[in-house]
Amino acid sequence: MKKFKRIICVDFDGVIHSYTSGWQGIANIPDPLVPGALEWLRRYTFIYDRIKNDEGDLAVQIYSARSRKRKGRQAMRKWLKTHGLEDIYLRELKFPSKKPAAFLTIDDRAICFTGTFPTAREMLDFKPWYKRGDDNESSN
Repeated sequence: MKKFKRIICVDFDGVIHSYTSGWQGIANIPDPLVPGALEWLRRYTFIYDRIKNDEGDLAVQIYSARSRKRKGRQAMRKWLKTHGLEDIYLRELKFPSKKPAAFLTIDDRAICFTGTFPTAREMLDFKPWYKRGDDNESSN
């Protein structure tokens, strides 16, 4: 049986980059890290070296609206390096220009499909994690 990598597709804005200022342009990434993001990337970028099974390995890929342009992919890499992610991880991470066929996606703006389609009200009332609660009601 052919082994394959199970791609873990991670969104950038709102998952790794805190995105508190909203969209500022494809190469302008002004906000700090989401707490724990670097530690998570360091832990799981090389997970396929530690967790192997008969069905395949895991591979983290970062995909964002920024990914469509080379300038955006370069900006994400540079931002991660500036915020402390070492070259050993940056060399291993993939930044695809098209959304990969992922085993799992980690995104701040998604509703997990449970077999029942969301109602219009559920979609209209949706808030990403960083806009939930009293502290974030007045922010973007």
